[in-house]
Amino acid sequence: MARSEPASAVRPGPDHDHDHDHRNIQGGAARAAVFGVSDGLVSNIALVLGVAGANPAPGVVRLAGLVGLVGGAFSMAAGEYVSMKAQTELLERELDIERREIARRPEAERRELADIYRKRGVARPVADRLAAEMMADPDLALETHAREELGIDPAELGSPVRASAASFCAFAVGALVPLLPWFVLRGTPAAVASVVLGLLGAVLIGLALARFTGRSPVVSSGRQVLIAALAAGVPYAIGNLVGVSTAA
Repeated sequence: MARSEPASAVRPGPDHDHDHDHRNIQGGAARAAVFGVSDGLVSNIALVLGVAGANPAPGVVRLAGLVGLVGGAFSMAAGEYVSMKAQTELLERELDIERREIARRPEAERRELADIYRKRGVARPVADRLAAEMMADPDLALETHAREELGIDPAELGSPVRASAASFCAFAVGALVPLLPWFVLRGTPAAVASVVLGLLGAVLIGLALARFTGRSPVVSSGRQVLIAALAAGVPYAIGNLVGVSTAA
């Protein structure tokens, strides 16, 4: 009698001999960092080159760049904190409402959960059994209702303070790139170095974005370089056109 192979020894068929990985489209921390660096780079290269185009003393350019870095970083951090704090408070309020309803009307919440499962194609007996099992544990019931009704995970509402700090640091890193040459150079060499560093930074940002999106690195990098070039060129031309005046 032929002996059957154990499951572990069976060779995968044509439908099982390949794997495919999905990118994490939920976790946004890394993407937020990349966008923060991009914002800092683009905004400060525009400020630094705009002021440099007027051909002031190097200290004026450094001051403008530092003000742009600190002011922009604080603005980003404050905006991120306020936005995420409001979102977190809203979600916590919704969770409190759901928690009270589970405690006050467990049977109604069980039926509501079973209805959700049935609308997704689960047979009535199975949906009723699943809902009953979920409702047996208050914590699990809250987590399940939060996921199914609100689309959130109660354990992952996020930290406004951490998000704010991350935004501050990411923006500051990007804003520092075009400013660095002005600490060691002056005039045209410093402006050229700012442009070169800014474009290199744009290439790196484009490559990072390409990893998240799965798009062509060339296209992503080219797009970022074009944005950085416009952010540097247009303000520089305006600064050069307007110039500076020593008149009171």
